[in-house]
Amino acid sequence: MKKYEILEKYFGYKKFRPLQEEIIDGILESKDVLMILPTGGGKSLCYQLPSLIMNGVTIVISPLLALMHDQVMALRTNSISSAMLTSMQDKEESYKIEQELLKGNIKLLYIAPERLANGYFLNFLHKLNINFFVIDEAHCVSAWGHEFRENYRQLNILKDQFPTVPISAFTATATTEVEEDISKHLQLNEPIKVKGLVFRSNLTIKSVNRIKDGKQQLLDFLKRHKNDAGIVYTLSRKSTESIAEFLQTKGINAKFYHAQMETKDKNKVYADFVSDKIQIVVATIAFGMGIDKSNIRFVVHLTMPKTVENFYQEIGRAGRDGIEAETLLLFSNFDIIQQRNFIDELPDTPYKDNVYKKLDKMTRFAKTEICRHKSIASYFNDTINECKDKCDNCLSPEIKKVDISIASKKLLSTIIRTNQKFGLIYLIDILRGSKDKRILENNHNDLSVYNIGGEYTKAQWITIGDRLLELEAIIIGDFKVNFLSQFGVEILKGMHNIEIRKDRLEIKKEKTVKVKKYNLNYDENIFKDLKEIRTFIAKLHNIPPYMVFSDKTLMELSTFKPKTQTQMLNIHGIGDIKFQKYGKDFLEYLNIINKI
Repeated sequence: MKKYEILEKYFGYKKFRPLQEEIIDGILESKDVLMILPTGGGKSLCYQLPSLIMNGVTIVISPLLALMHDQVMALRTNSISSAMLTSMQDKEESYKIEQELLKGNIKLLYIAPERLANGYFLNFLHKLNINFFVIDEAHCVSAWGHEFRENYRQLNILKDQFPTVPISAFTATATTEVEEDISKHLQLNEPIKVKGLVFRSNLTIKSVNRIKDGKQQLLDFLKRHKNDAGIVYTLSRKSTESIAEFLQTKGINAKFYHAQMETKDKNKVYADFVSDKIQIVVATIAFGMGIDKSNIRFVVHLTMPKTVENFYQEIGRAGRDGIEAETLLLFSNFDIIQQRNFIDELPDTPYKDNVYKKLDKMTRFAKTEICRHKSIASYFNDTINECKDKCDNCLSPEIKKVDISIASKKLLSTIIRTNQKFGLIYLIDILRGSKDKRILENNHNDLSVYNIGGEYTKAQWITIGDRLLELEAIIIGDFKVNFLSQFGVEILKGMHNIEIRKDRLEIKKEKTVKVKKYNLNYDENIFKDLKEIRTFIAKLHNIPPYMVFSDKTLMELSTFKPKTQTQMLNIHGIGDIKFQKYGKDFLEYLNIINKI
C-alpha cells in the first residue's frame, strides 16, 4: 500500500503537514534522521506511517509509561498492531508479547530507555527483524538540554549493537548546541535533519507580573475558558494541592498532580484528564511530557520555568489539534531568586554555568517587550517576523512607553569606562554609588559615571539592562561580562533613541486581551451534541474521547454537516478505519439534523 493510501485509510488525512513527507521518505530509504518539530506538528505520524510500509518491527524508545500507553492505545484504535513492554507487566503478559514479536505480528513496540540495559532483552532484540529505531523526546540525550536523563545518554549502545539499523530521533525543542550533541552522541550517520519553524500560529502567549499568589489573575483568566481543558503549572507539591483546592472552592473541576503522589493516584488523575472527566490539572513539571490529549485549550504557569525550552515545551501541550489556544505566564522576581537558589546547590561544573545562562534568558523572555514568538524563535536560532496578534506585546502596542536614552547611555558608558570586563549588577552598583569593597579596590568610585544613576532603583536598572540585551546593544560574554555591540556604540553616540514600556518599570495589573477562541464558524449546539456522542462512544470502547475524534474534527462536522460516508471521509481526521469504528453514529445524528 502506498504512503498516501495509508495516510488516508489509517490516519484520516488527505495530505501531509509541512516537513512530514521529507522525513517519511528518509526513513523509507533506511537513513538516519533527526527531526525537530514543535508539539502538534505531527512527529508521531512520521515514524508510524513508514512502519506500516516497511517489513519488520519498529522499536520506539520513549521516556514515560503514560506516553507509551497513550500512543499504543491510539494506534490500536486505528487498527495498527502495537504493544509496549514495561516493568509494570507480569512475566506471562511479557512472554505473550515477545511471542507475537517473534511471529512478526506487531508493527510498533514501545519501550523505556532503561530496558536496553537488560542483557536478556538486548539479546531478544537481536532475534527480531528491526526496520528502524525511534528515539522520542531525543533532547533528553543531551547534557546541554533542559531535561537531560542519564538512561537516555546510554542510547549510544544502539549503533554499537545494531550498526546497520537506522535511527530516527525526534524532539520538539533543541538549540543548535543540543541538536549537534544529539547527533554526535547517537552516532547518527549523515542524518537527514529537518527543523520546523518554531512559530505556533494557533497559540497566544502572555506574560505578566504575578500579583501576590496569582490566584485572582488565574480566576480572571479562566473566565475566558469555561469548560475548556487546561493545565496549570506551578513549582512545588504544596502549591499544586493548594491551587487545586482553591479552584474546587470556586466550582471548577480541578485536581492536583505531582511526583510524590502514589502511582495509582497519579495514573487516575492522568486518565481522568485525558478522558475529559477533569477540566484542569494543577501540576508540577512532572505532568504532561508527550501527552497526546489534543483538545487542551490553555496552559498557565503560576511560576516562571527555569528555561525557555521548558516553557516552550509546556505551552506546546495546548492546541495540538491546531485550534486556537492561549497561554499565560505569571512571574515575579521571587521566582528568579528561588530558581537561582536551586542552581546554587549544584556542583561547580560547566553544566551549572549553562543552567545559570538558561535561567537568565528565561528571565529576559518573561520581561521582554518584543514579540514573544519572535523571542522564542531567536532562542532556537530561528528567524521569524512579529506575530502581530498572537502575543500580549503585539496585541497591546498602545501601552505607554518612556524614553530611556539617557539611562541607556549611562549604562553603556559605564561598560566602556570599566573596559568591558564586568557583569550587570557590578555596573549598576557603580551607577548607584555603592561603596562595595570591590568597587573601592578597583578605584571605580573615581569614575565620572560613579553615582550618576540614583534616579532608578536597582531593580529598574536591571530592567533597563534587560531592554538593552533584547535590542542586542549589550552582549554577554564569558563569565557574564557585558560588552557593547555596534548598535550599542551607535546608541552611545546618540544615533538612536531607546524606549521601554512604562509598565516594565512598575508592577501593573494584567490587562485583559481578547483572544479568538476558535478558527471555525461552527454550530455550537451541534458541536455540544457531537461531544456527548463522542463521550458515550469513548466509554463504550474504554478509550479517551479525543481518540475517537478530535475537537477539530467535531467542529468541522458541525460546520459542514456531511450527509454521506463519502462526504464524511473528507472531514479532517476521519479515515476508513475510524469511520467504520465510530463514524456511523455521528452520521446518523447529522442526517437527523439535516432533515430539521
